[in-house]
Amino acid sequence: MKTMKKIIAALAAVAMLAGAFTGCGEKKKTELVKFNVGYLASTGHILYFIAQEKGYFKENGLDVELFLFNNSGEGINAIIAGKLDAGSFGTAPPFTFIEKGAGISIFGGQMIEGHALVAKPEVAEQIKDITSLKGKTIATVRLATGDIAFRSAMSKAGLDWKNEVTINEMESPAAALEAVKKGSADAGVVWTPFRKMAEDQGLKIIFYTGQFEGLAGHPCCRQIAVTEKLKEREQDYKNFLAALIQAYDFYKTNKDESIDILSKYVKVDKGILVAETYGPHVGSNPDPNKKEVIEFWNAMIAAGYLTDKSIDIASYINTALFESALDAVLKKNPDNANYKQLKADFKK
Repeated sequence: MKTMKKIIAALAAVAMLAGAFTGCGEKKKTELVKFNVGYLASTGHILYFIAQEKGYFKENGLDVELFLFNNSGEGINAIIAGKLDAGSFGTAPPFTFIEKGAGISIFGGQMIEGHALVAKPEVAEQIKDITSLKGKTIATVRLATGDIAFRSAMSKAGLDWKNEVTINEMESPAAALEAVKKGSADAGVVWTPFRKMAEDQGLKIIFYTGQFEGLAGHPCCRQIAVTEKLKEREQDYKNFLAALIQAYDFYKTNKDESIDILSKYVKVDKGILVAETYGPHVGSNPDPNKKEVIEFWNAMIAAGYLTDKSIDIASYINTALFESALDAVLKKNPDNANYKQLKADFKK
C-alpha cells in the first residue's frame, strides 16, 4: 500500500513538472517584446496603423504602443531620450539632429512625396512655372519636406528665393493654409491631408513637389532610431520592419479596409483620406530608399539648411535591416507580387 502511494505521488509530481515545463514553453512562445513607436496624425503613417490593427506587429513578436506627437521635433527628442524605440518624423528634421551630433540612424521608409503648393484660383492662374513665384509671398513650415523641396526646385530653376521671394515660416500646415485663405500669403506649402482640404476649401494646387526635376518619388518621413539600439536589438528592428512590409502588402491590396483603419487615427472625412492616400504624388513604402535620402541631404546642403559638408550621411542609413526583413518575409511568401516588387526596387 505504501509502495502504491509512493508511485502515485511520484506520478503526480512528474505530471506537475511536465505541466510546469509546458506552461513555461507556452509563455515563452507568446511573450511579446515591448516596442514604443511615435507617429504624427498623417495619412503618410498608414503602415503603422495597418500593422497595429491587423496584428502584424504581434505576429512578429512585438507589443507595439503608438504615441501621437504634434510635430517632428518632439518625436525625435523622445527617440533620443529613449522614450521611443522608433518613429517616423520627416526627412529634414532627422538630418538637422544628425548634423548637431545626435546618434540616430535612418533604417526604413514610410511616406513618399505628399506635399504641394496651393493658392487662390486667381493667383494660381498667374503662376505658369516655378519662376513665376518671383515677387510672391509663400507661407511654409521650416524644415518640412515640402519646404526643402520647393526651395530646391526654385534654386534649380535659377530663382533666388532668398532675395526674390518672401518666405513666411509658419508653425503648421494648417497655419500656412489659413495665411493663403486670408491673403497674407500668395501661396502655401502644405502636405497630406491638407492638400485635399485646401481644394475642398476653394484653393487650387499649383504644383506637387514630385513634378520637379530630381524630386519624383522623393522621400518624406523615414523610420529612425538610436543607432546603438539598432545594433543591440537588431532582431526586434527586423521584426518591426517585417510587420511594416506586411502592412505595405495590405495597403496595396485592401484599399477600403486600409481607409477604414486610417480613419481611426486621422480624423478627417474619408473622401479626403482616400485622395491623400491613393491619389497623385503620394504613397507609402517601407524601403529606406538610401539613394533618394542622400540626394535629399545634398539638396538641403545646397539650399543652405545644412552646412557641415564633411558628414557622410550614407553612414547614417542602415539598409541591412530592411533587406534581411524583406528576405525573411519573401521566404514565407515567395509568390507575393508586392514583396517581389519591393525586392526589385530595393536592388535598384
